[in-house]
Amino acid sequence: MPTYIALMKLTDQGIKNIKGAPQRLEAALKAGEAAGVKVKGLYATMGEYDYVAVGEWPNDDTVMTFNLAVASAGNIRTTTLKAFTPEEFAAIVKKLP
Repeated sequence: MPTYIALMKLTDQGIKNIKGAPQRLEAALKAGEAAGVKVKGLYATMGEYDYVAVGEWPNDDTVMTFNLAVASAGNIRTTTLKAFTPEEFAAIVKKLP
């Protein structure tokens, strides 16, 4: 399955409701697993982003649907990166003319 890295920032609403964040994160993990996600890691971070998640998702459509659903609650904004292993990257580079 493809790997994705999600970078998340709390919104004003999210920081105002920070005491509920652990429960929201747990609910999001369960919803992701129900959508077929294999979560590799979820971290609260210091710096530009408040959370970072790494997971394997079935496909781009599933990632987009999940991100829209989570962001629509108003507590976070996401930036999602599709990641490639060194082997996947090497296979892509081999296709270059």
